[in-house]
Amino acid sequence: MGETAIAREIITLAGIEIELFEGGKGTPLLFLHGAQGFSPTHPYVAPLTQHRRLIAPSHPGFGASGLPLWLDSVDDIAYVYLEFLDHRGLDRIDIVGCSLGGWLAAEIATKTPERVGKLALVGPVGVKLGPTDKLDIPDIFAMSQEKVARLIYHDVAKEKPDFAKMSDEQLTTIARNRETTALLTWEPWMHNPKLRHRLHRVSAPTLFIRGASDGLVSQSYVDGYARLIPGALVTTIVAAGHAPQLEQPEEFARVLFDFLDA
Repeated sequence: MGETAIAREIITLAGIEIELFEGGKGTPLLFLHGAQGFSPTHPYVAPLTQHRRLIAPSHPGFGASGLPLWLDSVDDIAYVYLEFLDHRGLDRIDIVGCSLGGWLAAEIATKTPERVGKLALVGPVGVKLGPTDKLDIPDIFAMSQEKVARLIYHDVAKEKPDFAKMSDEQLTTIARNRETTALLTWEPWMHNPKLRHRLHRVSAPTLFIRGASDGLVSQSYVDGYARLIPGALVTTIVAAGHAPQLEQPEEFARVLFDFLDA
């Protein structure tokens, strides 16, 4: 499969400089990345751009996007992206959100249900389902990076990043992404207490996608999350962890477009 050129630009939304990647042809698809950020070199990009016009912003505080002092929640970013839809004249669009991006996509879909065509949530966080004295999502900042890698990846040896081979710019981006993730998810941990009470507003056909080896987001958590959205479906990708789009990009694209194009 040939690679598709991905254009990068910096746009301004709500006074924030936002790094935006775009490429491919066809119906627009808004891709909301997780804590690892977005890169046009990620293996899922080519399969997605073969089917759709991929629109992938770097969230405020991630990649090269700015982070104003007033922005400190996923809910804040949801409003920034609603302004983006206005900016681009996108009255209705399909959205795929991964992990933190899944939380963000769910927030958007509760605010303006009519603007979301179909919704795909990949290992999403964002709601509290279990008892108050127990975390639904493991605290990734309280453990070693080696342990975090074992929770995230099905094949740790293959997917674990080699920091020694990265440039200073790449390492800075990783550190910045991690810092912003902590800012957005720390308190309360990995959820918005109000979101679960708003999910009934989601009117878009919704698919939850989970990697079978995901050590961060459990099957029971995904199933409970899905029950909060009317008619939501759940599917699993084998031989994949928390980021099936990275470990099984072709299967991820197949599952995604079977849903989006149905």
